[in-house]
Amino acid sequence: MIIVTLIASLAAGMVWQQYRAVQVEAADRARAQSAWILQGALDWARLILKEDARGSGQQGKKIDHLGEPWAVPLAEARLSTFLAADRTAVSDDEGPEAFLSGSIEDAQSRYNLRALLGGAKVDPLEQRVLERLCSQVNAPPGTATVIIAGLRDAFPAPASAPSAPAPPASQSANQSGPLQPAGVDQLAWLGLDAETIKRLQPYVVLLPKPTPVNVNTAPREVIAALFDGMDLASAERLVQARKVKPLQDIAIDLQPYLPADALAQVTPTRVSVESSYFIVTGRLRLDERQLEQRSLIFRNNLSMDVLARERINQLLDQ
Repeated sequence: MIIVTLIASLAAGMVWQQYRAVQVEAADRARAQSAWILQGALDWARLILKEDARGSGQQGKKIDHLGEPWAVPLAEARLSTFLAADRTAVSDDEGPEAFLSGSIEDAQSRYNLRALLGGAKVDPLEQRVLERLCSQVNAPPGTATVIIAGLRDAFPAPASAPSAPAPPASQSANQSGPLQPAGVDQLAWLGLDAETIKRLQPYVVLLPKPTPVNVNTAPREVIAALFDGMDLASAERLVQARKVKPLQDIAIDLQPYLPADALAQVTPTRVSVESSYFIVTGRLRLDERQLEQRSLIFRNNLSMDVLARERINQLLDQ
């Protein structure tokens, strides 16, 4: 009996190890296949943005707005509908189905926190913009101050004089300060809680360099916060008007919607009608899991450069 028990235990252990090896291999294969599918979706998005840039260039003036093909999201669809030439040949018994969805978002539709950096002091106008945004999303009092102080500690301004001791001092300040966040998700390093970041995320972004806000794609909250004296009602009128006819000349087309005191704040460094940075989101749902990939693309003429990429593996609720 002891020998039989020992043999049974060894056999059970071998079966378990073989089962575990099969499961690990299947998981690795699924992960690799998902990564390749999302990479293909990203390449597709880059092609769409490239064609949009080529078409805008032929018209003589580049304008990006929400009526263009890139702004139409891809609704969730079965992956087999993209791959199968004959849809009737796809059988439901071939294994679990994968579902693909995604979208392209104009990163310059959000307020770029880079506007708060650079220079010895924060621009008072940009500080008011962030304070208004924080107030609109009901963020805790003092959120704007925390963000400004944390970002300026993480990204110290360069020394004005090119003396030899200046670079080490700047490096020392950066090393003693907080880590440099690469995106809005990482603002928690500056002391913000998850709920506040979630409220701010649809309206702010942290890009590699300062960028103007595209008033053809920005939500009304960002537009209202961008100019002194502008309320949400006026911003909503602008949002509705651009659906009929996108803005083409910011110096002329914005005048009917802005207070007289805010006209001086319309500058090419703050407001624009074209964009160079886009956020591409691809989602692949397979059984109870969903793999999401977010990529930041910099469009430089006809060159589409991927600056950052983030993948999130989620377990869906059953």
